[in-house]
Amino acid sequence: MRAYLALWPPLPGVFLRHSNESFLTHCQFVMALKNCLCFLQLSTDHFGSRLFRIRAASLAVAARFNDAEEKKRLTICNIARQWEIQKNRIVLVTSSNQDKKDNKSCQINGSAIYAFPEETRSLDTILSNAVQGLSVLDSHLVEVEGDTLYLYGSGALESLDRNWSVQTAGTVTTVFFTFIEFDEIVQVLPKLKIKFPNSLHLKFKETNLVMLQQFNALAQVRRIEQLTVDPQGNPVISFTLWKYYVLFRLSHFNLQKINGIEVTQNDIVMAERLFGILAYLASSELPQYRLLSLLGESRKKQFRYLLEAKGKKSGIVSEESNDCRKFGGENTSRATLNYTTLDSHEEKLEEIKERKKFCHAYIQDLVKEAADINMKNESLQKLWPQMFIELVRDAVIEIRNKNSYMKLCLQRITDQK
Repeated sequence: MRAYLALWPPLPGVFLRHSNESFLTHCQFVMALKNCLCFLQLSTDHFGSRLFRIRAASLAVAARFNDAEEKKRLTICNIARQWEIQKNRIVLVTSSNQDKKDNKSCQINGSAIYAFPEETRSLDTILSNAVQGLSVLDSHLVEVEGDTLYLYGSGALESLDRNWSVQTAGTVTTVFFTFIEFDEIVQVLPKLKIKFPNSLHLKFKETNLVMLQQFNALAQVRRIEQLTVDPQGNPVISFTLWKYYVLFRLSHFNLQKINGIEVTQNDIVMAERLFGILAYLASSELPQYRLLSLLGESRKKQFRYLLEAKGKKSGIVSEESNDCRKFGGENTSRATLNYTTLDSHEEKLEEIKERKKFCHAYIQDLVKEAADINMKNESLQKLWPQMFIELVRDAVIEIRNKNSYMKLCLQRITDQK
């Protein structure tokens, strides 16, 4: 084969050729193969062109499989790079703001400031150059392997909107989020419980879980039996009490495992002791109308029942928990512990700003109208004595001569007809 390749380098088309560069036919290949086998004293029954075709097909399938695995690996690497760039952008923006403050302080103190030409470029230019080489590959990946749905990248969340087969949706019991901002995951949690009703296990890796308040959003899911939060990309794991807060806030789910560790009754009791007063304080500070706005219709009936219950001692969470178990579902006081994403918070702030602007303009109009009415009233009070005197004088002059006045009245009546 090496001698053949030395004479005929690989070219597009058929691999085997004659000395005149004509292609080797199938019959010629079979005859040459039989002559070779006879020369080697091997049986021609065990070797044939079909064996070569089977081997070629096997190699092609293996190559396609390896290509798919390589493409998957490259896609995940691409998503990881984009995720790192996104995180670095947040860090760079924060650090640049801090640097501006430091530079101002240095100027005040008289210290020298050195500017590097690399740092004078805009942040968008740096990031656009970094992402330019990543646009060739996919920016997200969706994969169902066994009973686990893997979602890589924020674009993978759009797959929840498509129509999944009943069989696939029923077999998925674990959902694995990777390289996705948790605030984006919160927006699709209601879809998750509809699309995959049998999902019992949620996994989070590189999702930027940074505070305990974010776990409140998981209450939107229908049910959870297991929760796994990978330390990689989730700083909230550094809090020693995060597991107890999850058990407290999601107590209506009856979690069985957290990060692969069985939940014991002692853990549940400890969670109630640590955070029970938090739920009471949160619910007691909110007015009743605000509490009702957080609950659904069925939950509102439960809440009214709890308010009308006699003998309920304030501050004792265990009694309320027992009452809620009668109805099933989430604890009323725990429902006040919710999570608002940054986008939703900004929308609410913008809405409040618009309301303030409208109220301010409305009050200004009312004040202006009231001032005009008051000014007219003052003017009337000043002019009214003279006007009254003139009205009385005109009336006396008009009726002084009765005959002429009667004629004038008859004339007015006639004119009206």
